[in-house]
Amino acid sequence: MARTKIDTAGLYAALDAERIARGWSWRQLAKEIGTSPSLLSRIGNEQRPDADGFATLVRWLKMPAETFMIDADRPTSSQSEPDLVTQLAPLLRARQDLDAKDVAYLEEVIRATVKHMHASREDPA
Repeated sequence: MARTKIDTAGLYAALDAERIARGWSWRQLAKEIGTSPSLLSRIGNEQRPDADGFATLVRWLKMPAETFMIDADRPTSSQSEPDLVTQLAPLLRARQDLDAKDVAYLEEVIRATVKHMHASREDPA
């Protein structure tokens, strides 16, 4: 039976992206979420939060908890990922501040970026 664990790196990255977008310090972020700065620090050091802390963080991020769950029995590199645009499309389309043209543009930029990243990995210059 597969064991599931929390993707602390992914959770920390999501929190960090939101922190940067808002121009906040980690202390300000912790205060806004209603948690301790030490919880955020522990996650940054790849320590798993307790269940209540995890629930608080994913609810504040407005993201499904499953987003931050991985199969602990398989190496990360062997876990298949869905297409990035496929993952992001529902989030982009749910945004009230983006119209259909904005979403299409962002999806195209993301596709081009992913294609560039894959090409640069395959062609070590």
